[in-house]
Amino acid sequence: MQQIIDRRLAGKNKSIGNRERFLRRYKQQIREAVRRAVDGRGIRDLERGEEVRIPKKDISEPVFHHGSGGQRDMVHPGNQEYVTGDRIQRPQGGGGKGQGKGQASDSGDGEDEFTFALSKEEFMQVFFEDLALPHLIRTQLAETPEWKTHRAGFSSDGTPNNLHVVRSMRGALGRRIALGGESRRELHALEDLVAQMLRQPSDDPAVKQQLREAQERIAALKARLGLIPFLDPIDLRFRSRVRVPVPTSKAVMFCLMDVSGSMDEQRKELSKRFFILLYLFLTRHYEKIELVFIRHHTQAQEVSEDDFFHARETGGTVVSSALELMDQIIRERYNPTEWNIYGAQASDGDNWHHDSGRCRELLAEKLLPACRYYAYVQVAEEEQNLWEEYTRLGESHPNFAMRKAVEASEIYPVFRDLFKKEGATT
Repeated sequence: MQQIIDRRLAGKNKSIGNRERFLRRYKQQIREAVRRAVDGRGIRDLERGEEVRIPKKDISEPVFHHGSGGQRDMVHPGNQEYVTGDRIQRPQGGGGKGQGKGQASDSGDGEDEFTFALSKEEFMQVFFEDLALPHLIRTQLAETPEWKTHRAGFSSDGTPNNLHVVRSMRGALGRRIALGGESRRELHALEDLVAQMLRQPSDDPAVKQQLREAQERIAALKARLGLIPFLDPIDLRFRSRVRVPVPTSKAVMFCLMDVSGSMDEQRKELSKRFFILLYLFLTRHYEKIELVFIRHHTQAQEVSEDDFFHARETGGTVVSSALELMDQIIRERYNPTEWNIYGAQASDGDNWHHDSGRCRELLAEKLLPACRYYAYVQVAEEEQNLWEEYTRLGESHPNFAMRKAVEASEIYPVFRDLFKKEGATT
C-alpha cells in the first residue's frame, strides 16, 4: 500500500486540498472571472492575482425539504393554542433576498456573492488552461548540448549527502553473514554439545577433557565473531548520478509590430496586449526562451523590449521589410534544426499595394518552412490587400493562422483560439 503525505505549507486557517477541490468544482465561473479581469486590465497589471466573485446561486448546495401538501406530526412545547386534530396553516415565505434587490423589509435575511482571491500562480494557471504551443518538438542535440542529471544505481564512493543508509546496512548484514556463517554454525553445534554434556555429567576424565576443549573452542569462536565489524567502509553505498545530454527545447519568438502612421494608439495598445499574452504564455512552456522584437514602418529595425512597447517613431508602411529582417536574423542566429521558431505579427492590414504580394512570397518560401507556427493578428476591421494575400497562405500552410481583434475584449478570445490545444474548446 502506497501512502502519499502532503507536506506543503498552508497558510493560517487554509486547506490546500479543499482549495484545489473548490477551484476544480467552480472552474467555469472562475474562468469567466479571469476573462473579465483580462478585458479590464492594463498591460502592466496583467500578471497579478485577482479577486473572484461567484453568485450565491452558483454555489448553493442541494437540500431535501418537505414539499407542499401532506401531513406532518410535530410536537410544539408550551402549546396553549392547538389541540390534536387541528390543522395549522403553513407560514408564507418572505424576507430579504440579498443582492440589494426588492423592497425594504424589517424582517428576513440573505447572502451576498461569495468572494475569494486567486493567487498570481492560480490566476496564470486558469489564464493559460487548455493552451499549447502548436507543432512543438524537441530538436536535435545542439553543439553545446543541454545536460540533465539521472540516477544511475549505486557506487562504493561518493559524498555523505548521497549515502544510501538502507543499501549500506543491507550490504553490511550480508558481509557479516558471509564472513561468520561457518563459525556461527560451528558455534551453535558446540553450544548444543556442551548443553547436552552438562545435562548428563560424567566423572570420565576423557569426557571432562572434551567438555573443556569445547568450551575453549566456543570462547575462541565468539572472539572471532566479535572481530567482524558491524559496518565496514566497503559496505557503504552512495547514490550515483550521471549527466546525459538531452534534446534541446530552445525557442525563439519573433514579435513583428506595425508602427506606421495608420496605427493609432488604440491599435498599438491592442497589439501590445497580444504580445504580452504571448510572452507570458511562452515563459510557462520554455526554460530558455528568446524574444526578438521588430518594429517596422517603411523600414524595419530590431529593437529592445522597452523601445518595442514605448518608442514613438512612425512613418509609411512596407511590411515586407520586417519579414526580410526576420529571415536574415534566422539565418544568422537561429538554426531551425536547433530552435523552435515562432512568429507573431500584428498590423492594421494597411500596406503599400505592390508590397503585399512580396510579403506572401517571403512567408511561403522562407519563413513558414522554418517556423513551427506563425500567427497574424489584424487590429482593424477593414480587409485590405495584405489580408487578401495572407488568406491564400492559410489554405496551403497548416502552421499559419490569422485572426481579427478590433476591441480589447477580443484579444483574449483570439489568443486562446490561436493557441488552444487540439480538441479543446475555447
